Amino acid sequence: MDKKRGRPDATLDRREFVKVGGLGAAAALTMGASSCGQDSSSPAGTPSDAAPWWTTEAFELEDATFAGLLDDMSSGRRTSVEITQLYLDRISAVDGAGPRLRSIIETNPEALDIARRLDEERAAGTIRGPLHGIPIVVKDNIDTADQMMTTAGSYALEGHIAALDSHVASTLRAAGAIILAKANLSEWANFRSTQSTSGWSGRGGQCGNAYAVDRNPCGSSAGSAAATSANLCAGSIGTETNGSIVCPSSINGVVGLKPTVGLVSRSGIIPISHTQDTAGPIVRAVADAAAMLTALVGPDPRDAMSAASARFAGTDYAAFLDADGLRGARIGIERSYFGQDRHRDDLMERAIVDMAAAGATIVEGTTLDNRGQYNAPAFQMMLYEFKADLKEYFSTVSPDLGLRTLENLIAFNEANADREMPYFGQELLIAANEMGPLTDPAYAEVKETARRLSQEEGIDRLMEQHGLDAIVAPTTRAAWKTDLINGGMSSLGASSPAAISGYPSITLPMGYVRGLPIGMLFFGRAWSEGTLIRLAYGYEQATHHRTPARMLPTLDLRNA
Repeated sequence: MDKKRGRPDATLDRREFVKVGGLGAAAALTMGASSCGQDSSSPAGTPSDAAPWWTTEAFELEDATFAGLLDDMSSGRRTSVEITQLYLDRISAVDGAGPRLRSIIETNPEALDIARRLDEERAAGTIRGPLHGIPIVVKDNIDTADQMMTTAGSYALEGHIAALDSHVASTLRAAGAIILAKANLSEWANFRSTQSTSGWSGRGGQCGNAYAVDRNPCGSSAGSAAATSANLCAGSIGTETNGSIVCPSSINGVVGLKPTVGLVSRSGIIPISHTQDTAGPIVRAVADAAAMLTALVGPDPRDAMSAASARFAGTDYAAFLDADGLRGARIGIERSYFGQDRHRDDLMERAIVDMAAAGATIVEGTTLDNRGQYNAPAFQMMLYEFKADLKEYFSTVSPDLGLRTLENLIAFNEANADREMPYFGQELLIAANEMGPLTDPAYAEVKETARRLSQEEGIDRLMEQHGLDAIVAPTTRAAWKTDLINGGMSSLGASSPAAISGYPSITLPMGYVRGLPIGMLFFGRAWSEGTLIRLAYGYEQATHHRTPARMLPTLDLRNA
């Protein structure tokens, strides 16, 4: 795969970010279709007047789970080398060719050699754990000290090879995972423009949606979610500041887990905000999210905020998997996210019935009444932190690239506008560059306001008042058509309360609208990942909504 391919096509809509701090937007290719119609419990069929590549038989590893792949390797049916080769072949067939999903920026030339060494370990009786020999994709803002670049999708960082692995990469390697490729993303994790389109980066072009390629994958972890849903890997790592894991996971029909900030180290990850940034798993099954989180958790001296995770190091999150996990749980329904889209409202009402049938106690009247108050201060905080945090990251980059400050990046984009700004500008970079230092009293004020309103006066108060185990809301709307002229749409997402508080959330499929998936979001108190995994797994096992993505060029609404 060409490391330097750069095909202009989409990032996230920051108009929504400015208004609500959420993540949403539009991305994909170009083939037409009208907007969503009535609800459907399963994905749309293929167009009635054609039988092209997308109607062929299923991929050999379609929707394979970690456990299934481990069983294949343990039984001798497949080796890690064979599994890795199948995924590499799949990437070649459908990412840069065929439907041109554009979810991968570059593949790891060492992947097969790593797989071979892990096969040798297995043959010698050493099995590191549930990730041994499993090919994983990581987002292109996560440092890997190998032959792949880390660029946040930008030509400004083209040629940047990290000197050190990120903590995420090093823990994955230690657990036996194979870093297969770097995923496309909304450039600079969707913190560049108020007019952007999710899933677009200068280096990667426009990532498509795994269910209908002309629709948006959301962002900023667009490629991580699309590649996972399209079976280009066993799973992936995304990052989130506000919605960047859960929105693309919802819209691409997969499971996305955003941990409590500090549970997973952020060292070696290109930042937006040290207060809100985190990395987390994007996978096809809740059990795989538990396995990957187990490997990622633990303190790292390079990230002071990870010190609090020491008490969770060594936790086996698979122990929380319980098919009866909803029984006896008190689930609050956050209905302020209803009423904007009748299709997803219908799916949520069905999900509420399903949770009650599985033994959950449904608690109404659990609205976060102040949730509109903390978005503006949180956004101002991010502008401050982006300028300072990016400068710190740039200190790890070769001086030959000429990047030491945000001002240098702005100048690069202006000098390379044909490649970097063919569709939208860099209003957010400019706004962040105008902010003062982190010693500015105004910074401390907005940071504390956002924290107080979202934590003790927000999620904590609501859960305590009603004795809740978790709160649920629709994660997003269904995917919209990508529009590089007008920019992205609002995802109508529910990510902000958990994102701004720094608390955990998990999304998983709850159904389909005309073949397009929508997820349900569970969120709760700090460090409650185990509880959320138990509840999400219980819902997943009761409903089994996930259906493999077919990468249709567009939806056949006549037959949906």
